Amino acid sequence: MTESSRAVFLSYASQDAEAAKRICEALRVAGIEVWFDQRELRSGDAWDRQIRQQIRDCALVIPIISADTQARAEGYFRLEWKLAVERTHLMSERMAFLVPVVIDDTGDAEADVPEKFRTVQWTRLPDGDTPPSFVERIGRLLSPSVTPAPPSRPSPASPASTPNADRVAEAALAPSGPMARPSWIKALFLIVSLVVLGVGYLALHRAPPKPVETAQTTSPATPSGIPAPSAIPEKSIAILPFVDMSEKKDQEYFSDGLSEELIDLLAKGTDMRVAARTSAFSFKGKEATIPEIAKALGVANILEGSVRKSGKTLRITAQLIRAADGYRVWSESYDRHLTEIFKIQDEIAAAVVAALKSQVSGAQSASAHRTANTDAYNEYLLGKRDYRTPTAASLTSSVEAFRRAVSLDPNFAAAYAALADAQLYLAATRSQGHLLNSDMEFQTALEDTTRAITLDPQLAEGHSARGMVRIRMWDWTGAETDLRKAVELDPRDTTARRRYGRVLADIGRLSEAIATERLAIKEDPLEPYAWIYLSQFLLAAGQLDEARTVAQRARDITPNLVAEDEFGPLIDLVQGKPTTLLAFAHTIHENESLRLADIAIASHALDRHAESNEALAKLIAEFSTTAPVAIAKVYAWRDDRDHALEWLARACDLRDVYLEHVKLDVAYSKLRDEPRFKELLRKMNLPE
Repeated sequence: MTESSRAVFLSYASQDAEAAKRICEALRVAGIEVWFDQRELRSGDAWDRQIRQQIRDCALVIPIISADTQARAEGYFRLEWKLAVERTHLMSERMAFLVPVVIDDTGDAEADVPEKFRTVQWTRLPDGDTPPSFVERIGRLLSPSVTPAPPSRPSPASPASTPNADRVAEAALAPSGPMARPSWIKALFLIVSLVVLGVGYLALHRAPPKPVETAQTTSPATPSGIPAPSAIPEKSIAILPFVDMSEKKDQEYFSDGLSEELIDLLAKGTDMRVAARTSAFSFKGKEATIPEIAKALGVANILEGSVRKSGKTLRITAQLIRAADGYRVWSESYDRHLTEIFKIQDEIAAAVVAALKSQVSGAQSASAHRTANTDAYNEYLLGKRDYRTPTAASLTSSVEAFRRAVSLDPNFAAAYAALADAQLYLAATRSQGHLLNSDMEFQTALEDTTRAITLDPQLAEGHSARGMVRIRMWDWTGAETDLRKAVELDPRDTTARRRYGRVLADIGRLSEAIATERLAIKEDPLEPYAWIYLSQFLLAAGQLDEARTVAQRARDITPNLVAEDEFGPLIDLVQGKPTTLLAFAHTIHENESLRLADIAIASHALDRHAESNEALAKLIAEFSTTAPVAIAKVYAWRDDRDHALEWLARACDLRDVYLEHVKLDVAYSKLRDEPRFKELLRKMNLPE
């Protein structure tokens, strides 16, 4: 048998070479061609190309699973496994290609293998002992109409001639466990839209939540008005989170930070199309293949790597992969001192630019994130990590880390901007109710952002952060100016663009806000808050059908945003279906004021007045000073205008954060012609 299209490829860890050799010999005795590389050192570009070609050409891949593969988080066999999985996506579901073999007692559930392996039958061949029945099975898979001749002699070390061989074979060929659930990747291909989490101030400030198991892995149907993706340019790239390979696995914040810095360097300093951070990081820890990731993000190339940090020493590896064929365009390893981290980043970025024949633009560089003080940089990365966890404790740690960073380096512009954002976000989490700030907090945050801009006037993050402070101070003109400037400085900063859309909507320029959010989504399609904002804006504009589609899209991206996600249920409420909102209210556990308000609103709409009054009374008793807007909303939905305006006035005095959206919120649509409502807008410096 010499045709490569009928060859079998054995993939194994080096420690399992003897077991792999037994399987190979048993198959070769039956005339089955086996590609089985026995070189002790398997490396070099020529060898790499040969292996990739063999996996593309072979008929079957037999991955050998064992305690040794379990113990190795890295290994060339893992790349072979990934390449094999990638090839299956070009095949009919009826074709057999993967034949996993377990050579010891490694269990199905805990096996560290690609999810695709779990969708096919496994075989157990202890120590690689290979009975004739397994050989016959491989023969049938290679030539369904032809059964290979039985071996003329038992393979060495094979149990074929032992009395219990048939029983061993029978057990070996049975599936080793139940067929596993379809991989999360397949489930994601069914997603066509996404939900909305209630947007308020927290969504405006917080960094994207860590994605859950259902990250989007394919381009969904495009909601109307969302720009359709264009042809994928060759000069396009996604930078995946580098893997923390440190001994204690406690340097993930550092490896993530390295990836983010590379995103900034390439996005701001070259002519390449670079996938935004949120979308690229949504695949973190998932078993997605390179082609799947590239397709979902609309890029032609993927950069991935690992970081091993021990004290002040670093080992960083990186490789650039062309998604279309899995070809490794470039790879390199760096063993350096921590003080050289920025030099390493520059070298990686330069190598990528050269490999993709890109050009360095005159755009803003990532120098604002840099500091000569590596301790300050480390604190900055710790602060960014904690900022993404929306709890008071984590945000307090974030603020403290950023303060240490600016203390260690008083000229660290990006750290000042991040500190201001973290301070405002922390203030938003101090109570179950809405945000209640003091003028002193506003002033401190304003000083930090002004310091950042003074140190680096071209720092988009500085203008973005100051825009948020000015929103809280009801300086709408200043906020719009700052956020527009941030977008001008860095058009690919989707956080700044998202915030700019937010301020446009708050001051009543809905059509501009909708257009701005669509652009943010085009740049970062897996960022849930852009979809959330767009849903709210469409709801306010009366475009209910698209608002519902967009709201569902947000939910599919990040299902764990339940506590603030009102917009889907609110669309039903507007359309006369309050039961959805009531059901939603009973799913809320983290935000008692939101839960009570929604119960009061939905129950009233269902004519369950006693239940509504009970929820409202409890809301007033517990949250009159921390969530006055929630109380005002209940009265507004009840069309009790006097009480609604009274509570809005209290919210104005207490500077409730959600009052910022008073022009936008559909709850107040019947109040907008009221003189007291117009007076409220004047107090807030909002246009009527």
